Amino acid sequence: MRTHQTVSAWLEHELAAGRLMIGSRLPGERTMAEQLGISRASVREGTRVLEALGVVRAGVGSGPQSGTIVTGNPALALDSALRLHVASAHLPVRDIVETRLLLEVWAAEHASKDSPALDRAAVLLDEMDGHDDAPAAFLERDALFHVALAEAAGNVLVGAMMGSLRGSIAGYTQRLTTRLPAWDVTSGRLRREHRAILAAVVAGEGARAAGLVRDHIEGFYLEAGIDDRPDAG
Repeated sequence: MRTHQTVSAWLEHELAAGRLMIGSRLPGERTMAEQLGISRASVREGTRVLEALGVVRAGVGSGPQSGTIVTGNPALALDSALRLHVASAHLPVRDIVETRLLLEVWAAEHASKDSPALDRAAVLLDEMDGHDDAPAAFLERDALFHVALAEAAGNVLVGAMMGSLRGSIAGYTQRLTTRLPAWDVTSGRLRREHRAILAAVVAGEGARAAGLVRDHIEGFYLEAGIDDRPDAG
């Protein structure tokens, strides 16, 4: 087992046993090294890997923010990994679209109309309407809007997965805008569809919201000349 895996396995065991939790501070390097039977340098290496994965946050100095603290931010690691795989073509756009449909259609149907995430979604739509954005800025807000809708369903893992997909969604939709016949026309349609989706969720019409989300996602790719529907040939 590699060094960082030793530290990761130990942390997983401690979390599962309830001896550590989100917000807990890890023991010092010397203590961990003695407990795990590895060098302090190896503990440091393992901690850095965990920090890159968004599992812990390493503080410096003294006081309440010092030491290494368990944070649990799975979206950070997933976002980095997904963006690299998309860039290397190891993760086809079609697969991302199908995953979006699985997550977002379910989330729209189960979203709570009282979720605070919907307030954030509404603000993003107002920002889209209030700015004459180029595609990149518009699509960044578009991705954040879809993340907010997913979070409104109240499923922590679904929200984290959508949060991790945000960078990839904004990236490949930006590339697809070169295929669109007229960005102004497309952005206007997307704005209207966003409003209709949010209205359906706020009204508690889950089934309608789910259908609107499916049409919204599939419609963009069809307009860009790419049929990424799961049942397409």
